[in-house]
Amino acid sequence: MKLFLTPTACSLAVDIVAREAGIPLELVWVDVRAKKLKDGGDYFAINPKGQVPTLETDAGELLTEGPVIVQYLADMKPESGLLPVGAAMDRYRVIEWLNFIGSELHKGFTPLFRSTTPAEYRTLAIENLNKRLAWLDTVLSDREYLHGNRFTVADAYCYTIVMWSHVHHIDLSQWPSLTAYLERIEQRDSVRAALDAEQRELATRAAA
Repeated sequence: MKLFLTPTACSLAVDIVAREAGIPLELVWVDVRAKKLKDGGDYFAINPKGQVPTLETDAGELLTEGPVIVQYLADMKPESGLLPVGAAMDRYRVIEWLNFIGSELHKGFTPLFRSTTPAEYRTLAIENLNKRLAWLDTVLSDREYLHGNRFTVADAYCYTIVMWSHVHHIDLSQWPSLTAYLERIEQRDSVRAALDAEQRELATRAAA
């Protein structure tokens, strides 16, 4: 399978989940701004939305939207425990987290990446994010991960998005439980390997 991704984007979560599950993926790096592949190919031909991640399955199916892709990968390896199986409430709790991260955190950060966002709106967006991050800190005060004491697809997604705080100079040290959570996740072999892959790609781009 192929994963179309770009460094420091939400596609990192998919790479982490694949590595956690032991699912080998061919990483295809995308210039998202130019909507181009390294070979000059048109990325819109792969994903008409022009966004990452996109997963191309061995059957040639194209799957988009990170929260959906991580569920697909986790279901390929149910023994990984990355997403509870069946109709158990535990499964829906993890999906509940995926939806919170997507709607309240991921979309909350989106305006901060746009140079056209007015300064007043940026201030409001950061205030709203601070409220969500403060709540996360409270939740994480008595657990290791979002859903109890087991790493799930929701943690891969949460880590990826919350780490954007550093890009936008949001001080996470005011939330010690959240900070400890991020540090705990960053020690995982899957996360280190995915981050190393991004750093290699960034170095390649800088040398080009």
